[in-house]
Amino acid sequence: MSRTATGPDVRDTAEALVDDVLARLAAVDRPEVFLHLRSREEVIADMTASLAAGGPLAGKMLAVKNNVDVAGVATTAACPGFAYPPDQDAVAVARLRAAGAVVLGATNLDQFATGLVGTRSPYGAVRAAHRPAHISGGSSSGSAVAVALGICDLAIGTDTAGSGRIPAALNGIVGIKPTLGVVSTEGVVPACASYDCVTMFARDVHTAARATAVMAGGEGTRAWPTDTPLEAGPAATLAVPRELVAMAPSWAEAFTDAVDRARALGYRVVEIDLDPFLAAARLLYDGALVAERYEAVGEFLDSTRDPDAGVDPIVDGIIAPARDIAAVDLLRDRRKVEALRREAIAELDRLGATALLVPTAPFHPTIAEVAADPIALNSRMGTYTNFCNLFDMCAVAVPTGEVDEGDRGTSAFGVTVVGRPFHDGPVAGIAADLAVYPAAGPRGRGDSATGPLVPWPLRAGAPAVDLVVFGAHRRGGPLEHQLTARGATWRGPVRSSADYRMYRLDTEPPKPGVLRHPDGAELLGERWTISPAALGSFLDELPRPMQLGRVTLADGTESVGFGCEPTAVTPGADDLTDLGEWPLG
Repeated sequence: MSRTATGPDVRDTAEALVDDVLARLAAVDRPEVFLHLRSREEVIADMTASLAAGGPLAGKMLAVKNNVDVAGVATTAACPGFAYPPDQDAVAVARLRAAGAVVLGATNLDQFATGLVGTRSPYGAVRAAHRPAHISGGSSSGSAVAVALGICDLAIGTDTAGSGRIPAALNGIVGIKPTLGVVSTEGVVPACASYDCVTMFARDVHTAARATAVMAGGEGTRAWPTDTPLEAGPAATLAVPRELVAMAPSWAEAFTDAVDRARALGYRVVEIDLDPFLAAARLLYDGALVAERYEAVGEFLDSTRDPDAGVDPIVDGIIAPARDIAAVDLLRDRRKVEALRREAIAELDRLGATALLVPTAPFHPTIAEVAADPIALNSRMGTYTNFCNLFDMCAVAVPTGEVDEGDRGTSAFGVTVVGRPFHDGPVAGIAADLAVYPAAGPRGRGDSATGPLVPWPLRAGAPAVDLVVFGAHRRGGPLEHQLTARGATWRGPVRSSADYRMYRLDTEPPKPGVLRHPDGAELLGERWTISPAALGSFLDELPRPMQLGRVTLADGTESVGFGCEPTAVTPGADDLTDLGEWPLG
C-alpha cells in the first residue's frame, strides 16, 4: 500500500516522514553513502505533492546512484573532475518520480561503475550496512546500503557485471536486473553501453517489482515479445551448478541450504555444467570487451591527469589500457560470447530448466582485504554475475539466510535467479518464493512484502490476454498445467453474467460445457492472464467440443473464455447450473 494523505495535514505528514528519514540518516553516521542530499525543503515539497497526488509509489523515498541523472544534482560517477549538471532527470528517474517516488539524494559508487566492491571512490569506501569492516559490494554501493539501513524504500542502481546484484546480496536486500533494454538507459553514464542495465533495490521483491514496472517501457526501449511468459508455474525446474567454484566453504553450505529450500517448495532441481557461463564471465574484463569502457569515458581519462580530478588509480588502470584494443579483437570476443551463450542456453533447454539458480556472491571480504588485493578479489566477486548481461539474461537477487563465519562474524547470504531474456515475470516469482528476508529493520520489510506477486511485466506493458475458465483448467484442476506450462498467471475468481448454463460433458477428463442460455445463472470461474502467442498454441491444441469465445462477466465486461459446441450437450446430460460452479476434487 502506498502512503497517501489528503486535506490540510498533508504538509505535516510530509514533514514528519522526511524528518524521520533525515534523523535516521544522521543516526547511522554513514557519510560515505550519499554524495549529495537534496535540501530538506525540496524533499518536503516533493513529498507533499506525492502524498497529495497518490500514485503507485506515493511517499516512497528514493536514492539514485550518481551515474544516473537527477535534475539539479551534479552527476559525478564518483569522479569529481567528471561532474556535470544535468538539466533533466534520466528517464528511469523521471518515471519513478511521476509515480510518486521522492528523490532524497545521489549515492556513492565504484567510480564509473567499474568494480564490484564499493571501495573505488575518492569519496570513500562504502561500508556494508550491517558489517562495517567489510565491503558493501558495488558498483551500486551507496544505493544498496541506503535501502539496507532503512533510509530509503527504493534505490536506483546500474548493472553491467553484477553491480545491481552483488551489493544486494552482501546487504541482505533485493536487486532486480531486468532484461537488457526494457528500462531506458537515457541519462545514465555508460560503463559498457551494450550491456548496461538500470536496476532496482528494495527490501522485498514485491516493492522492487512494482518500481521496476514503473521504470520499464516507453520510447526507445525493447518491446516485449508476444510470447512473454508471466509465471514459472508450480514444480518449475531450476538448474544449479554441478560444481561450485571460488566459494568460501561456509558460503557453499549456505547455497546448499537454499537449494534444499527450493526442493522443499516443490521445485525440481537439476545440475548444469557452468563452464560456458564462467568462460563468458572471464571475457568481460580479461578480453577485448573492456574496450567499451574506454569508449565510454576513456577520452576523459586521457585528457585529465590533474590529481584534483579524483580519478581512482585502479579504475584508470582497468580502462585506460583498453585504448589499444583492436576492433578485430573486440569482434572476435563478441563472437566467442555468442557461441558460449548458444551453448549455455541449449543446455538449459535440454534440461528443461525454467531458470538458473546460482549464489550471488561467493564470499564477503573486508575493506582491508580488498585494499591488499583489489583486482583478484574483485574478479572473484563476479564469478556468478559477470556472464548474465553478456548472455542477455534477466536476474533477481534475493536474501536467503546468513553465513556464520566464526570469528569474522555473520554475513548476509543470497542467491540469484537467472532467466532467459523477457522471462522477468517467472524469474521474479521464483525469487519471491525463495527469499528469506532478514529480521525487520528500522522501517520493516515494507508494506507489500506479502500476498500475490503480480508479474511486473504485465504492469510494464507486456502483451497479454485474459482467459476465463470454468472447469478442469481452474487452479487445482487436472488441466491447470496446460496454462501454467505456458507461463499463464492466475488472477483470481470471477463470475459470469446470469446468461449461462453448465452441463457435464462426456470427456476425459470430465469437463463442463458452458452455453449461453436465456434462462441461465451466474457461474463461478477464474481469470488467468496469458501471452497472445501462448493463447494461440493453447487454442491450437484445444480438443473438440471445447471452444474459446467471448464470455460476458457479472460486471458487464467481456473476456475470452471457455464454451462448447451446442451439439456436445446431449439429451439427459447432467445440468450443473444450480451448483453455480464446476466441482473440483
